[in-house]
Amino acid sequence: MISRDSKYFLLLNVGHFLDHYFMLIFATVAALTLSAGWGMSYAELLPYGAPGFTAFALCSLPMGILADRWGRDRMMVVFFIGIGLSSILTGFAQTPIQLGAGLLLIGIFGSIYHPVGLAIVTARWKHTGMRLAVNGVWGNIGVGCAALVSGFMIDLAGWRAAFFIPGLISILFALPYLQISRNVEELPPVGGTAAAKPSNYGPLWRVLICVYLTAVLGSIVFQSTTVALPEIFEERLVGLADTISDAFASFQIESASVIGTLAFVVFAAASLAQLVTGHMLDRWGARPTLAVVTIVQTSALLLMPGLTDLAAFAVALGIMLGVFGQVPVTDFLIGTTASKISRSRAFGARYMVSFLAFSGALPLIAIVQANWGFDGLFYVLMLCAIIILLGSRVLLLAPKAADNQPASQ
Repeated sequence: MISRDSKYFLLLNVGHFLDHYFMLIFATVAALTLSAGWGMSYAELLPYGAPGFTAFALCSLPMGILADRWGRDRMMVVFFIGIGLSSILTGFAQTPIQLGAGLLLIGIFGSIYHPVGLAIVTARWKHTGMRLAVNGVWGNIGVGCAALVSGFMIDLAGWRAAFFIPGLISILFALPYLQISRNVEELPPVGGTAAAKPSNYGPLWRVLICVYLTAVLGSIVFQSTTVALPEIFEERLVGLADTISDAFASFQIESASVIGTLAFVVFAAASLAQLVTGHMLDRWGARPTLAVVTIVQTSALLLMPGLTDLAAFAVALGIMLGVFGQVPVTDFLIGTTASKISRSRAFGARYMVSFLAFSGALPLIAIVQANWGFDGLFYVLMLCAIIILLGSRVLLLAPKAADNQPASQ
């Protein structure tokens, strides 16, 4: 018999999956069908998605404030229904303006999840690090599935179905979530008081500076590496891709498919690093965990310039293991330091800063790569990682031994 808390956690994970999934439907639809169907280039269509991504970032903080005042579970119900209806409305769009308006609504309702869902996860259960890691993997799966599933829907039923069907599914999840979450905030956290006990990393202002420093620089590194990796592989793995293509010549596999597959393997393996990070957070705490993943990231970025083929692939995997492994740390810090009554707004501020930093990564890639190539980009990102490492060592105090023990069973 599945417990109520297991169902509750599962639905929160589904919410994270859907959140990232909905935000990336447009990218696939624009690339595969709208460009030809509406007689517009891909570059001409992309600006209509910008308001949605801007709202996704800027609305995180107000949604967190609203959740702290009105109720987090109520906001999650609004999330499931609101983003579902927004997706359905977007599927009815007849003009680019209508499409942009629908994507704006998706961004507004999508901004609910991170400040609200993560606040619930960190308040409800012990072993917060592992819970955040599992939840993060679900979000990564949503990113990966958006292009794959949307592509199948476009081929089978047209681009509008790519918005209609997920929208309907999201709305259907609202009812079970409402039933499972009813009065749950009145129950004690699973694991008792240990689940809610904050870790002592020093004064709150120092912890928050560390969180926002890591959020900004970490987001730049994350966005830069995830966006640039396929092009890096296209440039550096030519020999490896040709070798693999030749080995499977009977299957008529082209090098472009091999490059895409290698990038997918790196992303998939690296996303699972969050599970390791989650275990480390629960066992060691944030300070040593952040140091380990940042050192891995820094070392791999230092080694990457000049490498090609198998060596470049192996070191790129190391880079992404460090990049993905760093993601749960700031959420863990907020969850173990922010008060229960203000936790959603704390997550909202963190994600507003992160998502805004994402937008600065693309110009960075363009400028650095045009002038100094990808080797220059690796050195810039390594500098960001070093600042995170040094900043966290200065800002975060080592918790007392009694405060840093894993929660008792």
